[in-house]
Amino acid sequence: MLNKLSFNNLRGDLFGGLSAAVISLPLALAFGVASGAGAAAGVYGAILVGLFASLFGGTKTLISEPTGPMTVVFTVVIANMLAENPENGLAMAFTVVMLAGVFQIILAKLKLGRYITMMPYSVVSGFMSGIGCILILIQLAPLLGTTAPEPGVMGTVLHLPQILSSISFSELALSILALAILFFTPKHVKKKVPPQLIALVALTVIAYLLFGEDQIQRVGAINIGLPELQWPTIDLFLIDDMLVDALILGTLGCIDSMLTSLIADNLTKEDHDSDKELTGQGIGNLVSGLFGGLPGAGATMGTVVNIQTGGRTILSGVFRALILALAVFLLTDLLSLIPVAVLAAIALKVGLDILDWSFIKRAHKVSGHTAMIMYLVLIITIFVDLIVAVGIGLFIANIVTIERLSAAQQSRIKTITTTDDELTLSESEQAVFNKFSGKLLLVYLSGPMMFGLSRAMSRQHRVLPDYSYVVMDISDVSFIDDTIALTLENAIAETKEHNVELLLVRRSNGISSKLAKLGILDLVPDSHQFSSRADAFAWLNDISEQ
Repeated sequence: MLNKLSFNNLRGDLFGGLSAAVISLPLALAFGVASGAGAAAGVYGAILVGLFASLFGGTKTLISEPTGPMTVVFTVVIANMLAENPENGLAMAFTVVMLAGVFQIILAKLKLGRYITMMPYSVVSGFMSGIGCILILIQLAPLLGTTAPEPGVMGTVLHLPQILSSISFSELALSILALAILFFTPKHVKKKVPPQLIALVALTVIAYLLFGEDQIQRVGAINIGLPELQWPTIDLFLIDDMLVDALILGTLGCIDSMLTSLIADNLTKEDHDSDKELTGQGIGNLVSGLFGGLPGAGATMGTVVNIQTGGRTILSGVFRALILALAVFLLTDLLSLIPVAVLAAIALKVGLDILDWSFIKRAHKVSGHTAMIMYLVLIITIFVDLIVAVGIGLFIANIVTIERLSAAQQSRIKTITTTDDELTLSESEQAVFNKFSGKLLLVYLSGPMMFGLSRAMSRQHRVLPDYSYVVMDISDVSFIDDTIALTLENAIAETKEHNVELLLVRRSNGISSKLAKLGILDLVPDSHQFSSRADAFAWLNDISEQ
């Protein structure tokens, strides 16, 4: 549903949108050139994703545009599509952007927005740092004033000697100056003018005055008029690749946007609507791909600047898109003069900022497993595949988590054979234990019982045949999964096989309902099922006196 525009904060939203637009322009150009789709694609993406995400999204102050991570993934998509189908590869890449938008809308309709960010931080950190490394590596050639013989990370790494042997020192000097501006601009100046814009304007002027047209690589003529419609183009032989790429792109956009929405919430003290935001992001990417724009997501830098300069409603995002469109259409001739080396420096700085330096420095102090997962995901992201990296990282992280939870939960599986065990028993229960002289076993389970505990439970159940009576108390179990339920079934069957009388203590709750549906309660006579341990021990006391 289209958001309603509010004019209650007109001045603040105008300044917020203007400030965000000033930051967006250099990044849009840099990401467009870096992706291989061209500067115009970066600008279209910045305008269209930003506009439609604001109009339909669920975070009032979120600024959406092409981001470093999204650009890296899209760069890989373009390279793969062009390699497989040179004639229609670019159109197919934009179709992937459309499919990514559709995927995001589907996630929103399934109300999965709040679950998007529920993955281990070690995986997120490794993935984002890997993307940062990719962005840095693919900028090395243009930063040095040359081009890599092959696109992508491996093209740069394998041909690094060739790249280093053909350095253009004029463009290298521009790159170094740009990086110096980006890194060393004083904080009080940054608050007024973003260093990206300073580098872009100052070094474009310097390059125009010092170098001829053919001496350095420039952006060149940018055909920024009304964007042309890009009809969906699908190669049936590559449909699997396109769907997987769309899944990666859409999921990454969701993660990027949800994390930025959380930052916006912290700054504005408001709560965003995750599913509505995913709908807005999906519509934005669908429209952007339809008109040949880069994919985008919530951008932290633009969002923070928007809020800090007064933006409070969706109108700030609308103003940003309109101001950006107006500026670009009026400055087309000037934009063509921008040196590619300067844009490469801006993109490289973004790559450095994406690296999770804070966690990289501390991961090994947290645990060996955490550091191993993060570095493994980082390396696989750079040199193998993005989705494989996340998949392997999630698998290992979940296995480690399950193992740790299982180890912690094993203390909740208690077998009580005497009155001296950890579990506190009442005087009457202790008296019953004494009467049965080692022939009574109490098995007490509590808390959530998941499949990781099945092995520990099986070890405990091996001793069941050694007793005449077993009280199995599951009244304090809060959750039980299928594996543990079936393990209980095996334990009950084992007591029946060895003529051991089993007394089951349970509550009338979801646990009992699940056991009943599986037919496990049918294995225990109604006379041997009790609602409290006190009742079960009272029954045993009666038996002992007969």
